[in-house]
Amino acid sequence: MGSREIKSPEGGIETPANLEEQYSDTNPRKKLGFYFIESDDRRTAFGRGYTGGTTPVNIHGKSIADLSKTGGWFAAFFIFGNEMAERMAYFGLSVNMVAFMFYVMHRPFSSSSNAVNNFLGISQASSVLGGFLADAYLGRYWTIAIFTTIYLAGLTGITLCATMDILTPNQDQCDQLSLLLGNCEPAKSWQMLYLYSVLYLTGFGAAGIRPCVSSFGADQFDETSLDYKSHLDRFFNFFYLSVTIGAIIAFTAVVYIQMEHGWGLAFGSLAIAICISNFVFFLGTPLYRHRLPGGSPLTRVAQVLVAAYRKRKAAFSSSELIGLYEVPGKQSAIKGSRKIAYTNDFRCLDKAALQLKEDGVDPSPWRLCTVTQVEEVKILLKLVPIPACTIMLSVVLTEYLTLSVQQAYTLNTHMGHLKLPVTCMPVFPGLSIFLILSLYYSTFVPLSRRITGHPHGASQLQRVGIGLAVSILSVAWAAVFERYRRNYAIKHEYEASFLTAMPDLSAYWLLIQYCLIGVAEVFCIVGLLEFLYEEAPDAMKSIGSAYAALAGGLGCFAASILNSIIKSVTGSTEKPSWLSQNINTGRFDYFYWLLTVLSVINFCVFLYSAHRYKYRAEQQIVTKIKEDLIQG
Repeated sequence: MGSREIKSPEGGIETPANLEEQYSDTNPRKKLGFYFIESDDRRTAFGRGYTGGTTPVNIHGKSIADLSKTGGWFAAFFIFGNEMAERMAYFGLSVNMVAFMFYVMHRPFSSSSNAVNNFLGISQASSVLGGFLADAYLGRYWTIAIFTTIYLAGLTGITLCATMDILTPNQDQCDQLSLLLGNCEPAKSWQMLYLYSVLYLTGFGAAGIRPCVSSFGADQFDETSLDYKSHLDRFFNFFYLSVTIGAIIAFTAVVYIQMEHGWGLAFGSLAIAICISNFVFFLGTPLYRHRLPGGSPLTRVAQVLVAAYRKRKAAFSSSELIGLYEVPGKQSAIKGSRKIAYTNDFRCLDKAALQLKEDGVDPSPWRLCTVTQVEEVKILLKLVPIPACTIMLSVVLTEYLTLSVQQAYTLNTHMGHLKLPVTCMPVFPGLSIFLILSLYYSTFVPLSRRITGHPHGASQLQRVGIGLAVSILSVAWAAVFERYRRNYAIKHEYEASFLTAMPDLSAYWLLIQYCLIGVAEVFCIVGLLEFLYEEAPDAMKSIGSAYAALAGGLGCFAASILNSIIKSVTGSTEKPSWLSQNINTGRFDYFYWLLTVLSVINFCVFLYSAHRYKYRAEQQIVTKIKEDLIQG
């Protein structure tokens, strides 16, 4: 086998004999160093050659002759429109579907809420599938194109359900009292099957779009530019601004259309928005920069795990040891990825790249992996704690969607002579997000830069931490106000009238918790998206972004599980549970305090995880310094 060795310096700290010392119990933290063997004829795991890092290509997979004519902010704005419409449809369904199932399909409120929560959770948690397809086979552009079409088909099906009488139960003699007593004709099983099918088809479409849009937009900027970090920082802020605008439209315009013109036009407007956004997205096709898919990331992960297990008994002091394996030059064996420098984390996985004499001339990738491939797996593992700590924020957001609305039903929602529908209340977090993002660069960045010295005001992890801290303040205020609201209701004899608004207690006290949670979202989610994009391996950017959506989905499921536990533990035949349907006899304030305690514990875990995490850019600088010292 034609191979060449990266020479070690005089003194030989990278010899096989000394590898034993580096891995001995007396000196457990020393690194393997740069003792790699690079082969000239290594067979890649995917039957392809290797590429020159992350060089962008056009839609046909060819190099772009003039990068100045593609990408940049102009291309990114076509992508913003797609995300805005997708979020508008997503929130439009989340705010209207429970009521549609109750008022039109005559389903119990509890089962309708569970169905919508499952839709929200599945559409986010299954985003990993969309990220996998984008990184492995389709690329981000074609994944977005295919799944937005699926999304449109699902929304069209929901619109048909709301407009065709044959798809809904008989509405005759079904007044408000009949609905509350459950005397309306229930939907037939095949009608519910149809509705669930198109609803989850829509969720499947969202799952494919969500992990790809932010990554595809970030792909439009030149990594070699001096302003790359600044552009990326602003891009993710503008990206979340487009998410917020979509949510605001869903909570206002779509709710208005439903109230004035009915369900069919409300759901139809969402389908029309997706149709227009698809047209705009395809219109920008000549401008987009693409990254080639790098083959199945799950296959590469599996190869590392299998190879490490096979060589679990191999010793670094073995006479059979040749070295840690890597392909020659600056290019990686993984399509669309640069080489990744060796790190000293998860050292049990290093054995996957341990080349022994018994591996032969042309070893199987299930027995021998490159250092870059092993480092990909390490990075995915190191990233997990950070998005995992945002699950608690998602739990709080999910609880607000239902609990805050129940609070609002007992409060006065008049603003002067204008009475806002209770379903419009979730618009206020969106408005606070819009305001914060508008003032972010003119106010927050200059002030925080003086404190932290960071050029962008705060690092990505610092922003995530700020968001989690503010979410604690939000849910703590919610507990304080709920205690006051409940005592007020009992004092003024509203205890049994939990659907009657108390005229002297304004719903706008809820704005404090709404605005605080909006601020928390801005810092936490935007910082997390930017963090995952920059830190994920080159050929796994979509999967990295899917981590954020997965955390959101797990938060929805965790909220449902927590609610079930609280109801079973705190409720009995003698007394109502904390989450009683009658909010005035329940103890929502206790539940909010429980969320506060859980959020504080989660924040402490985040601080520990963030303190231990080392940014890849910092590790690359350390590695370069060590290489220079060795070569010098």
